[in-house]
Amino acid sequence: MDRDKIIDVIAFGEEIGKLGYDINQSKAFFQYNPDFLESGKYTHLFPFIFKRTKPVQVFTEFRQDTFQGLPPMIADSLPDTFGNIIFQEWLTARGIQKVTPLEQLAYVADRGMGALEYKPVKELPTTSSVNINEVITILEKVLKLKESTTGTAFNELSLLNVFKIGTSAGGARPKILISEHKETGAIIAGDSETSAAYNHYLVKLHLDDSDGYNKEVVEYVYYLLAQEAGIDVMPSKLIENKHFATLRYDRQDGEKQHTLTVTGLTGWDFKSQPENSSYENVFKVALGLKVPHKDIQQLFKRMIFNLIFRNVDDHLKNHSFIYSKKSDRWNLAPAYDLTYALNPLITFKTTSRALSINGKRTNIVLKDVLSIAEEFAIKNPKGIITDVQGLIPRWMEIASDWGVPEKIKEHIYSDFYKVFD
Repeated sequence: MDRDKIIDVIAFGEEIGKLGYDINQSKAFFQYNPDFLESGKYTHLFPFIFKRTKPVQVFTEFRQDTFQGLPPMIADSLPDTFGNIIFQEWLTARGIQKVTPLEQLAYVADRGMGALEYKPVKELPTTSSVNINEVITILEKVLKLKESTTGTAFNELSLLNVFKIGTSAGGARPKILISEHKETGAIIAGDSETSAAYNHYLVKLHLDDSDGYNKEVVEYVYYLLAQEAGIDVMPSKLIENKHFATLRYDRQDGEKQHTLTVTGLTGWDFKSQPENSSYENVFKVALGLKVPHKDIQQLFKRMIFNLIFRNVDDHLKNHSFIYSKKSDRWNLAPAYDLTYALNPLITFKTTSRALSINGKRTNIVLKDVLSIAEEFAIKNPKGIITDVQGLIPRWMEIASDWGVPEKIKEHIYSDFYKVFD
């Protein structure tokens, strides 16, 4: 392959290996750096899919949009739905129509989620302070006028600011990465800052009230409920009482943390492979990573929380694991994207879950969750169910405290899973 079709994969300041992609053959290539292999460091950095051997490894099976032909653990670094919208608008503003997956990684460079970095880097101009209201103005134009957008519709610098701080975060809702100085409160773009002098946030932005309520406030109420349920979540807050900001678990103690989603770890496409989208598979990944049993208990509690509070969008990319370079071991990452993901203004006859439970996505009953509890040796499963279900009345109280409209509050409450009563 030509040198410009190869990119270096970096972790913790070391070159792990080289990645190539041949568009004509739809093949991705990865080869470990022999010096890295011989060092014996980070032996469980890529626990599945990559073989820890010196020869070139070829991948042809990951052609779905989720992976774009790249190995899944690398594709986890690519921007998701919302990030791609902004990324494509920024490219259009610069007169660039299309880039390869490797070029996308070069733009991600050292700004992606997790600890993986990519070189050579597509250099971007530096930016300093961030004005969230200005960012929202640009986002509204991009998202609302996308159908008629041309390359001259937006100022390139404005798009650059949004691109740099927004494209690396996954998901479909508008979000940006920012860093807030612990002493001064100054906010800067969180694309590359890792210093312990800052709190590093992923911020989900509330753009307008056209839906009749604020989704970010609803997610904040879910965060408070999850805390009360004993679910491990990162400290979060509301900015201006409307934007949901959560501390990033991939930025801790002034260092980048290596994290991968279940999709990134396994190559199970969360969009197109329902046969792999089950809680049983998430538990099996956890066991394969040899996480401590307390993480298995925690995962069961999250499953129950998502079931009872109707978070049906708990797909494979909404469960992650975090790697410790000191112990060379994996743990369950803090929970995220815990919210009511449906439109509360619409009554759904049936609600199909992203992850099945005991082979079912609807009409799940006690014996279904207890079958998982038995399979994975969960202690006191009925007690966990009782405790989480006991928090249902708290939704009405906390939602009222944070101004969730009565109609929205009542509709969401009516949809909670009370089958265990």
